[in-house]
Amino acid sequence: MIESRSKAMHAMVEGTVAALQAIRANALRSALTALGIIIGVASVIAVVAVMQGLSSTINRNLDDLASDMVIVSADTPTQQALIGLRNRLSFDDFLAVRERVRGIASITANMQPPSFGGRVKQGSHSTVTQIMGTDSNYQDVVRVYTDQGRFLSESDDQRRRRVAVLGPSVVRELELPANPVGSFIELGGDWFRVIGVAEARGSLFGFDQDNYVIAPFSTLKALAGNAQDEDVQIYYRPSKGVALDGIEAQLRQVLRTRLKVADGAPDPFKVQTAERTRKSFDSIVQGVTMVAAAVVGISLLVGGIGIMNIMLVSVTERTREIGIVKALGATPQFILIQFLVEALVLSLFGGMVGLALGWGLALLIALGVPGMSGAAVPLWAVLLALGFTTAIGVIFGLAPAIKASRLHPIDALRYE
Repeated sequence: MIESRSKAMHAMVEGTVAALQAIRANALRSALTALGIIIGVASVIAVVAVMQGLSSTINRNLDDLASDMVIVSADTPTQQALIGLRNRLSFDDFLAVRERVRGIASITANMQPPSFGGRVKQGSHSTVTQIMGTDSNYQDVVRVYTDQGRFLSESDDQRRRRVAVLGPSVVRELELPANPVGSFIELGGDWFRVIGVAEARGSLFGFDQDNYVIAPFSTLKALAGNAQDEDVQIYYRPSKGVALDGIEAQLRQVLRTRLKVADGAPDPFKVQTAERTRKSFDSIVQGVTMVAAAVVGISLLVGGIGIMNIMLVSVTERTREIGIVKALGATPQFILIQFLVEALVLSLFGGMVGLALGWGLALLIALGVPGMSGAAVPLWAVLLALGFTTAIGVIFGLAPAIKASRLHPIDALRYE
């Protein structure tokens, strides 16, 4: 029993050495044989790494912004928008939510008047930005804090003061002083005094999070004039320990009643939370990963077929060599192990090279995406890629190995 095991181990070691020598002797052909595996694994690793990096970046930014903040905005179906109709939420809708919905710790309204055109001026300099009308609660809900000066106060909104808080990018584009508090800027033909500059947040995937101007809601509402164009977004945070679902149910009832929505009709508004955004993106990541897995599965199957074809050709080319080795005493087990290990090494070599190339490609892509912190290759992707390539090597290397091991020494020696 012990002797048979020793012979089996000896045959396995010698077969492995012979397989590695054969691969080394035909290095170029071996590399080309593994090319299909390399491309397949590199593709899926690059896609998975980039999507994991994107997911990590977005989740981190959502946590930084406000994980429990809820945004309610008007929602217009595509069919309705195509005929020029648009749903809107008014300031009165906001007031109704503020007064009737229970469980809200802090709530604010946000309006972006289209009549202002998003353009802000100072002297000979001008830039296009996001002009938002809101109140002092915006700071608590969205967690926007000032680096210089102060934020809007309740009296600013009550007295319709023409004051503004600027994002750092607006300060830079208008070439304002290092401390612009007290300077004046022009919004929609009216002058506003700068009372504060917000803290910098940087860019996210090319979107500048510091390019905005915040002014009192009542001031912009009065200057905009046309109530028909009024479109308000409602931002709020729930009280500690209060479930979001309960608040949302109240909110939907209040707004559907005010907007006179028929029973069974869809809501003309949408409720967005950081958690829902995270779940939506996670589902996109999973979908892309599944598609990538399907593509790489096909690529690996093609690569496996390529390995099998090359190995079958190799068996034919080395028929006389196999006959000589068998005539010298090599067992069918030795030949089987040699060709099976050769196919397995080629497949694993392709998998490891594909991993390295895929990771490198993902890092290059991450460098080209503004705001993306990097790419990440999860352990499960590495194990899956190597496990799948190992299975491909064994499955597609088995037929050539069996064919080689069954060759009769005399017939092999006669082969021309």
